[in-house]
Amino acid sequence: MEEFFTWVGSTLGEIIRFVVDLLTGFFANIGNAARGFLDGLSGALGIPPSLISLVILVIGLWLLWKGVRALMRRAIVAALIWLLLGVVVLSWLIY
Repeated sequence: MEEFFTWVGSTLGEIIRFVVDLLTGFFANIGNAARGFLDGLSGALGIPPSLISLVILVIGLWLLWKGVRALMRRAIVAALIWLLLGVVVLSWLIY
């Protein structure tokens, strides 16, 4: 009877070890993929891959999106303002 419980414990330990190794490899690869994506994005845009420059990029794209949304609502003046602000922010970043 003792051998049975030893086998069950050993099998359960191997299953837990397999799941932990699988999840560790999965999350390590997600981190590497995200890092590669951000390095490629910043390299293509010619900006440094720092957190501040990526935040400024997101803000500039958000301002452009607000301008497009204003165009969809036919608010021409608001669209021009949002688009101008977006272009100014992105031109500071991408030189």
